[in-house]
Amino acid sequence: MNTGDDFEHLSLHISPDLDTVCYTLAGIANPDTGWGLQDDSFVTLRAVDELGGASWFGIGDRDLATHLLRTTRLSRCETLSDITRDLCRRWGIVHPVYPMSDDPVRTLVHTDTGDTLAFQEYFVHQKFQPVVTSFEFKGARNALPVREALEKLKRCDLVIIAPSNPWVSIGPILAVPGYQEVMKDKVVIAISPLIGGRALKGPAAKMYAELGIRPCASAVADHYRDLITGFVLDTLDRDQLEIIQRWAIIPLITNVIMKDRQDRVRLADEVLRFGKTVLNRSL
Repeated sequence: MNTGDDFEHLSLHISPDLDTVCYTLAGIANPDTGWGLQDDSFVTLRAVDELGGASWFGIGDRDLATHLLRTTRLSRCETLSDITRDLCRRWGIVHPVYPMSDDPVRTLVHTDTGDTLAFQEYFVHQKFQPVVTSFEFKGARNALPVREALEKLKRCDLVIIAPSNPWVSIGPILAVPGYQEVMKDKVVIAISPLIGGRALKGPAAKMYAELGIRPCASAVADHYRDLITGFVLDTLDRDQLEIIQRWAIIPLITNVIMKDRQDRVRLADEVLRFGKTVLNRSL
């Protein structure tokens, strides 16, 4: 999981991507917002606001417990991966979930005004309105991958890059030395987060456009071109099939849109079956 989004807020260590995935796997995520906990309350956040504190980042009361516990344990020099493993066990998550590194890596957003913004300042506080010129993953070059995560990659047959933002969700992971090197020897499939030139959620399409790249599925395939063997794109983007095949990337055209759990299971099954086909063709 990407931890480039991590930041310190109200003296708490917040891991937004990590928490969202864990809450989702545990079945306790807020389905309406896509972040935080289902049926959470915000009494503390309202009190912070009334006292003139920073209330732009929405931490719910039960969500606050996660951040308090994580911050306390990090202050005792426990690792983020160990803390995550223990939290997952308490939430009943049976699948291993790893932060990309136990070392701090921070995504910085460079804008056309010359300002450099911490990611959550750009994404949440300023609602991703500033125009992006480039990204920086501070600390990535000297960060170490989580050993267990790297070992899992080494032993696996197939790597699937989820349909998340290539620039700021997948990019920080690939910037940590070790992951890309292992993935170059694997069959890797990426799923496009852009459908019909638009992102269903978040600023991925806006980022592509501001960086001078037409936002489309083939742009995502090109983004990963040196890394992937297969690529999953939506039926709306069938017209881009030829260019993707020209890059010797094996395509799968299907409905990538996931409206509910049934859609998630369907797409996962399709991608795994596709993965087996790509593996067989790569032997």
